[in-house]
Amino acid sequence: MRRLLVPSALLLPLTLLLTSCGGDSAADTGARIDGSGSVTLAVGDQKGGSEAILRAAGELKNLDYRIKWSTFTSGPPLLEAVNAGAVDVGGVGNTPPVFAAGAGSKISVVAAWHGTSRGDTILVPDDSKLTSPKQLKGKSVAVAQGSSAHYQLVASLEAAGLHLKDIKVKYLQPADALAAFNSGKVDAWAVWDPYTSQVLQGKQGRVLTTGDGVTNGLSFQVASPAALRNSKKAAAVKDYLARLRRATDWVHGHQAEWAKVWAKDTGLPYDVALASVRRTNATRVAVAVDKPLVASEQRIADTFTELNLIPKKVDFGDFVDPRFNGDLPPSTTPAKH
Repeated sequence: MRRLLVPSALLLPLTLLLTSCGGDSAADTGARIDGSGSVTLAVGDQKGGSEAILRAAGELKNLDYRIKWSTFTSGPPLLEAVNAGAVDVGGVGNTPPVFAAGAGSKISVVAAWHGTSRGDTILVPDDSKLTSPKQLKGKSVAVAQGSSAHYQLVASLEAAGLHLKDIKVKYLQPADALAAFNSGKVDAWAVWDPYTSQVLQGKQGRVLTTGDGVTNGLSFQVASPAALRNSKKAAAVKDYLARLRRATDWVHGHQAEWAKVWAKDTGLPYDVALASVRRTNATRVAVAVDKPLVASEQRIADTFTELNLIPKKVDFGDFVDPRFNGDLPPSTTPAKH
């Protein structure tokens, strides 16, 4: 039996910072407010996310509007709050907006970042005999349903000439999947950083394949259309996105410093946080919300529609708002390495 990589008490903090998995609870709406002024921007966040980066980079100073923070367990409930008008803008990964669009939610993708997909992996135990995704046929694979890892698994199998029906899919949220992986109850685990870094740093598994070349590496800020129709809130959103882009750029040159902040904020071990920052976080580049981005997300939507996980055809172009692009480079701009 393989030992757990971290004490079980650390599993919950890890689940709080995942931008792409499903979640059961909604938000910690404790009143954390920055700035001052007559306009209040309700911002949805995840543990160790936008607020932490902005604060670490010094980008929450001199705000002439107020930011009211709400912390969500994951992307799906955050987007539910955006749809309900309880949140004006918030950050998620590349897959929750697709499912929200499939549900007809009132959302608009207003900003994007492109990073590497090296942290999106299919992991196998160190003693596994598997050396290629082609060998996953008939094997059991853990994955969070509807997550970015779910799409990465589907795309990786397709690249290997396989289909989802060719494997035994075990739909497990990350904490349960980690336990199953370490106890040998599954043959592989499709997951993302920081879990990838946790397994690798603990020397309890290795990478069978990564998402490089099969997933788009995008993450988003998604806004409420109602907030965007309010000229004062739209101006606050524009300023907020500019600050977030600068803060993300700050991470590139302050990786160790950011890893310390992230570790403290999330409960991650520092070595895991630093490995994840280097592999994933520090590779992100702010890019435009453009036609190639829409086409890339459309492929994800079509994939899940074909799997009957989204009930109807989605036109992802109806769920983007490019007004804040400015002079940003195209979404196909290479991530930093």
